[in-house]
Amino acid sequence: MINLKATSINSFHGSFLYDQVVDENHFFVKLTEAIDWAAFTRKLMKLYKGGGESGPPPYDPALILRMLLVSYLYHISERQTEEFVRYFLPAKYFVGLGVDQLPPDHSSLTVFKDRLLAHSGQKAVESLFNEIIRQAKQRHIRFGSLQIIDSTHVTADVNPGKDDRRQETQGKPPRDPDSAWGVKRIKPVKDKHGKVRQIPETFFGYKIHASVNHQTDLVTSLMITNGAGYDGSCLLPLVNKDLGKGLTVAAVTADKGYDDGDLIYSLERQDILAAIALKKTRTAPKWQELKANPDYQDALNKRKQIERLFGEAKLHHGLGRCRYLTKQRTAIQAYLTFMVMNLKRLVKHLGQSPPSAPALATSDVALAYAMARGPT
Repeated sequence: MINLKATSINSFHGSFLYDQVVDENHFFVKLTEAIDWAAFTRKLMKLYKGGGESGPPPYDPALILRMLLVSYLYHISERQTEEFVRYFLPAKYFVGLGVDQLPPDHSSLTVFKDRLLAHSGQKAVESLFNEIIRQAKQRHIRFGSLQIIDSTHVTADVNPGKDDRRQETQGKPPRDPDSAWGVKRIKPVKDKHGKVRQIPETFFGYKIHASVNHQTDLVTSLMITNGAGYDGSCLLPLVNKDLGKGLTVAAVTADKGYDDGDLIYSLERQDILAAIALKKTRTAPKWQELKANPDYQDALNKRKQIERLFGEAKLHHGLGRCRYLTKQRTAIQAYLTFMVMNLKRLVKHLGQSPPSAPALATSDVALAYAMARGPT
C-alpha cells in the first residue's frame, strides 16, 4: 500500500474553508477538476524506493509536480513558488494542501527533478507530458489531422566569453557542456555601400523542436537538441511520436528549414501531405504541382500559428533562457513549459477560459495579489 504524507485538504482547514473563500470558477479550481492527478501519483511513485511502500511517507509526488507547474505557469523561481503557494489560497488548493499547512520547501522541487532524471532521464518528464495528451483524448478533445512543426532557440545560462576565459585561464570544464552555437535566423543587413548581405544571427544554447496540433492548439510532441542541431532531423521523429500517441496525421506543415527531398518523400510514403515551404530553386513540375495543391496552400497558411505559441512560451513562461544547465535539465524546462500551456488550453476546451494575469510584482504580498486573476 502506498504510504503518503497526510494533508488536511479534506478537513475543516481544507474543503470547508476553501469552499468559503475560493471562487469555484477560479482557474486553479477548474484545473484541479480538469485533470486526473491521481494518474500522475501512480506514474511518479515508481520513482520512489519500494514504490512508496517502505520508509517514511513522502509527499504525494503529484503535489510536488503541481508546485513545479505553478512555478512555470507564472515564470517565478522555485523559492518564490514556495512563498506563493504558502500565501495564495487558490494555488494552495490546487497543490492539494489544507489552509493550515505549509508547502514543501523549494529544495523538495530540486530533489523531485533529480529523482526524475535519475530514474530514466528525459523519458521520465516526457511521460508526464504525454499523460496530458492522453487525458485530453480521454476527455474527448477533438484533435485535427494537421500538425505544425518548427523549432525555437533557448539561450543557455552561460556567458560564453567569460566561460571561454575561465576554461583557458583556470583549466575548468565548460559551464554547460551540452550547449552549442546555433543560428537563430538569417538577417539581411545593408553595408556602407548599400549592398544587402545575409548575416547569420547566432545564439549559444539549445533548440526546442515542437509539433503542434492545429485544431486543438496543443503541443503534442517535443525534441531537444543543442543549438547546432539540424531542424530537418527532428521532423520525422516528431511525426512518429504523434502517431505513437494515436493521433491522426494527414498533413504536416513547416518552414523552408525543412525543405528536404528525402523528408518530403518519407512523408509521402506514409500518405502524409508535406505542406513544407519550398525554396525558390524548386522549379521542377513535381514541385509546381505541389505548390498548386489547395490542401498544400491551406496547410501552409496555418504554419505561423506555432510562432504565436513560441512567443507565449518565451514572454509568459520564461522559455527564452535556460533555467538550468545541461540538455536533460533543459528538457525538464521545455516539457514543463509546454505542459502548463497545454493545461491552460485544456481548461479552455473544457469550457472555462483562463483569465489574464498582470505583470509580476516584486514583494511576496504584491506577487500573490498580482497572481489572483490567474495565468495569461
